[in-house]
Amino acid sequence: MVSIPEFEANLINKAKSNKQRIVLPEGDSDRVLKAADQALKQEVADIIILGDPTVIAQKASELGLDLTRATVVDYLNATEFEEYANTLADLRKAKGLTLEEAREMMKDGAYYGTMMVYKGVADGMVSGAEHTTANTIRPALQFIKTKPGATMVSGAFLMCYNNQLQVFADCAVTPNPTSEQLSEIAVTTAETARLFGLDPKVAFLSYGTGESGKGLSVDLVKEAVRLTREKNVDFAFEGPIQFDAAVDPEVAKTKLPNSPVAGHANVFVFPELNTGNCCYKAIQRALGDNCLAVGPILQGLNKPVNDLSRGATVKDIINTIAFTAVFAQKKG
Repeated sequence: MVSIPEFEANLINKAKSNKQRIVLPEGDSDRVLKAADQALKQEVADIIILGDPTVIAQKASELGLDLTRATVVDYLNATEFEEYANTLADLRKAKGLTLEEAREMMKDGAYYGTMMVYKGVADGMVSGAEHTTANTIRPALQFIKTKPGATMVSGAFLMCYNNQLQVFADCAVTPNPTSEQLSEIAVTTAETARLFGLDPKVAFLSYGTGESGKGLSVDLVKEAVRLTREKNVDFAFEGPIQFDAAVDPEVAKTKLPNSPVAGHANVFVFPELNTGNCCYKAIQRALGDNCLAVGPILQGLNKPVNDLSRGATVKDIINTIAFTAVFAQKKG
């Protein structure tokens, strides 16, 4: 059992326990600057902001913010700019990228910030308040790339409601995952759950429970379960299973009475992105202040780069900075 305030406090304290350097490439966003101010006050992380130092200082003054402890990088005029462009050109030369093209790409703060993470100048990056998910993910996929053993990136949300913490995936990246990808999503999301103190009990969701559902989409989930079983994973899982049977012990007694997961699931693997995204947003909006949705957490990358919803609040950004720092601790 964990309340929203308890979860947020635990997340902040975990980040503070071993401070990491988090780069925020959207220094032109008021929300990002406000979040940076609060993150510095709470000592969540060491903050690097990309942008024009004069403009940022002026905005900070107008908004009543103290960003004096942040490292502000005028990246378009930085001495490292040419080095970073050369590195990008070298990393992407097999794809035909020229140095001139690399210079143009490095003028994008998301590319520059990702390169700082690649080179170890920053431990993680948070972006997306003003730009699309694709804008954040693209450079990470191009040169941060997936960690050993991973073949894909998926997007998970930490969902805190009804005094419970759950993890939903994939709600952000892969539209129509294959059975192999669903199995990989389950493994990486279980790892994410453990990182935030959960003993993962994974539900492969479907519109049928056990043998009750028929159809291609159910068969896809059944195959994902079979593949996961072959991996000899160290967490409990069940599927296909409906959401009610996954979370309600009374329903579970009727639909799947001998399952170690049914009625107690805390990790939910959705059959495709449309369902996952709709479900997390429906719960978030229906419960309002009684639900905290943190994410998307980009799983499977070599180093932590995380996306923000363009509707993210200042609190959302602070929480994202915090869990990016927690991921960076693990990879450090």
